[in-house]
Amino acid sequence: MDTLMSIKTFRQVIESGSFVAAAERLDMSTAMVSKHVMHIEQRLGVRLLNRNPRMLSLTEPGTVYFERCKVLLDGLHETEVELGSLSAAPRGTLRISAPTWFAEQLTDMLASFRQHYPQIVVDISFEDRICDLVQEGYDLALRATAGELPMGLVARRLHSLKFLIGASREYLKRHRAPTCPEDLATHDCVAMGNIDSWTFLGPSGKLEVPARVVLRSRMMSGVVNAVAAGIGLAPLPSTLFEAPAFRDTLTPVLTEYPLRERTLYLLHAPRKHLPLKLRTFIDYFLKSFTVQADGQFPRTLTAFPPNTDGLLTNRL
Repeated sequence: MDTLMSIKTFRQVIESGSFVAAAERLDMSTAMVSKHVMHIEQRLGVRLLNRNPRMLSLTEPGTVYFERCKVLLDGLHETEVELGSLSAAPRGTLRISAPTWFAEQLTDMLASFRQHYPQIVVDISFEDRICDLVQEGYDLALRATAGELPMGLVARRLHSLKFLIGASREYLKRHRAPTCPEDLATHDCVAMGNIDSWTFLGPSGKLEVPARVVLRSRMMSGVVNAVAAGIGLAPLPSTLFEAPAFRDTLTPVLTEYPLRERTLYLLHAPRKHLPLKLRTFIDYFLKSFTVQADGQFPRTLTAFPPNTDGLLTNRL
């Protein structure tokens, strides 16, 4: 059997917690996973795992071998990445996660990137959930948050993102527009996820007003379309008010009362040597994003100062 593959399989078994989970991630049968582990044990002449129907545990030799395997495989990966960076042209598939509301802003940039780097396939998922980059195999994520970022990732601050309370013109024909934050308690709210209050930041500090939620959505696309349909009010990224699909439908209210801003980050796993395809995309994205922010797009994002690289590293 391929000893290197057996070592990789052994590591996956430990990190996945079971033979079945490892088989799913490696796209092989459970029996084959078991054969690879047995191959390593027979080759070494020691038992690496204690097996029982409920759980797996490492023996003392298994613990030592597992730690050495991680160092070996990580070092091999870093070497492959470094050598791949010497290639004449970046290539491969790049998996990206981005918010649904950012799709329109990325379209032109992705088209231009494709023309410059035709050998890179961009596999992008527009989603508003918080994905696990490492476990789900993403190379890069764009994420907007007002809270803390996940630990163990490299984060680059891009821009501050304003949110405004959005209403449809049809809704405002049927309901009097709110004139102060407290009025929102009497208006229907379309909530993103588990949001149950309106949060404002003003001279007197934070102000929270209970939200009368009538509809919830896990996707920003669901929220904005519900607002456009006149179901209720919702906090929306200010970029959506200029989107062609909503420009003639949505209008902001209570603009003199700022909602809590979010920050847009570019995230990736920490690596000593970034794969060339990833480094190329990051460089192109940052250059394109800066140029557009200085011009007409993104019109409602506020760039961080040029002398601030915005690079943060959240370690475990």
